[in-house]
Amino acid sequence: MRFPLITAALLLMTATILSAQVASHQSTILGPERLMQSSPAVVSDKAVAKVNGAVLTDRDLLREMYTIFPYAKQHSGFPKGMEKDIRQGALQMIIFEELVYQEAQRKKMAIPPEQINRAVRAFRKQQFDNNQEYQQYLRAECKGSEQVLRGKIRRSLLIEALLKAEVGQKSLVTPAAAKAYYDKNPQQFQRRESIHIQTISIIPPQSAKDSVQKEARQRAEDALKQAKAAKNYREFGLLAEKLSDDDWHVNMGDRKPQDAGALPPPIVEAARKMKVGDVSDLFTFGANYTLFRLQAYTPAGTISFQETKKQLRTDLQKTRASQLQSGLNQRLQKNAKVEIL
Repeated sequence: MRFPLITAALLLMTATILSAQVASHQSTILGPERLMQSSPAVVSDKAVAKVNGAVLTDRDLLREMYTIFPYAKQHSGFPKGMEKDIRQGALQMIIFEELVYQEAQRKKMAIPPEQINRAVRAFRKQQFDNNQEYQQYLRAECKGSEQVLRGKIRRSLLIEALLKAEVGQKSLVTPAAAKAYYDKNPQQFQRRESIHIQTISIIPPQSAKDSVQKEARQRAEDALKQAKAAKNYREFGLLAEKLSDDDWHVNMGDRKPQDAGALPPPIVEAARKMKVGDVSDLFTFGANYTLFRLQAYTPAGTISFQETKKQLRTDLQKTRASQLQSGLNQRLQKNAKVEIL
């Protein structure tokens, strides 16, 4: 939902950008070619769009781009493969916010002076260590005027107020509504059987000689004895890091919860009969040996309403808020004059 972020973004402004509380971790999963950075952005207050005559500048655009991808500042630019999409998304958002602001003005919505005063005080307290820094910010961003700053904050609060009325309040989902959705869509609340295990695997080289196979078997049996003596997750995990040859040994042997269908049937059958914390016997898969500790077992079945109620209400509200915001945007754009420059 957008509206809680608008004032927060304003209150987190620095001398050069509007920071945001929206985090993106896409840079950690993209390929190297998409992690290449563009050159640091330079603003000149050039107009990038007009909304019913109101001018939006490249400064406004850059601030929103940082809102979408805040890591760009510390990395001195946006990933080249993403910059175009980030720019387009930011442009659409600043146009939407301007339309919302104009609608709030048309409706003659007002923000009490004391609310603006509190926002100004919070901004100064959170962002500046001393008055000198604050004055530097005013010169760089507000033409040296506190009234300009108050105008920015008032604008943000008006946007938030209108979105709260048109989106936030209307998207609220009552427990009764969530229960009705739950009852109407039982197929969405079926839980598949899942198993969470830690493993220790002894994997001899392919085409190993009999002596090597025999040594691997002895290693596996020794590992089993030590694993049976392990008292908890950590002790078993340290053994896995020390003894296991599989790829999960670097993560304390933890395979994380996974669908039972993705595991070998013998392991699934054993897990169904074990208690959490139990260590299995030794399994042989080809020339490899594996044992596991059961961390959690979840049988297939129906998720109860009590289990899912909180998350379901949150999900339904997010979906409803997105629909309402999209509808509001379409309604405001219908009779607006929007020029992309």
